[in-house]
Amino acid sequence: MARKDGERSFDVAWPLADAKARFSELIDTVEREGPQVISKHGREVAVIVPVEQWRRATARTGTLAEFFAASPLAELTDDELRLFDREHSDPAHRAVEL
Repeated sequence: MARKDGERSFDVAWPLADAKARFSELIDTVEREGPQVISKHGREVAVIVPVEQWRRATARTGTLAEFFAASPLAELTDDELRLFDREHSDPAHRAVEL
């Protein structure tokens, strides 16, 4: 199966019917070996991950203000920031109403 750059490839995927029929075994495998892929009609459609791994991956760190302060845009000068301002943008570009 073709993958996009940066996508992780799994050697084995559980066909959906097997995952349903052997759900307890699937969960045991997740606990023992880590994330498990579920496939449907030969296409990878889901991943079951251990809950602690999910919590680590989705945990928020810091505040929104800290996120913006760490942004590379925080170091731009006023002139550089104007490049992103519609009122000061290149007049050759026209505004489009959606």
